[in-house]
Amino acid sequence: MTHSGVPRPGVPVRGSTTGRPMMAALDLLGRRWMLRVIWELQQRPAGFRELKRRCDDMSSSVLSDRLKGLREAGIAAADTAGVYRLTPLGARLVEALWPLYGWAERWAEELSGPAAPR
Repeated sequence: MTHSGVPRPGVPVRGSTTGRPMMAALDLLGRRWMLRVIWELQQRPAGFRELKRRCDDMSSSVLSDRLKGLREAGIAAADTAGVYRLTPLGARLVEALWPLYGWAERWAEELSGPAAPR
């Protein structure tokens, strides 16, 4: 992790003393609200207040921390007007998440089907 606590490949992170890239990515993405912020930014760029509104009950301090982490990780950037957007690296991350989205949709269908355990 960096001195600011943002996981980085090659640096020890939660679950990995070696800092393997996948473990660093899981540590970063597993932080509370992190994927939600990424998901909102892939929908469309937004300023801080708009993101806070779109992220329901997230506190301002958590949103600020998550945006800082995403900037330090190279996943998001803010322009001079304070509008956040995904970087090309962030856009590639979202592309990698689409199969998980598809799986989650199928999972929801299976659990809500007539044969699903209740």
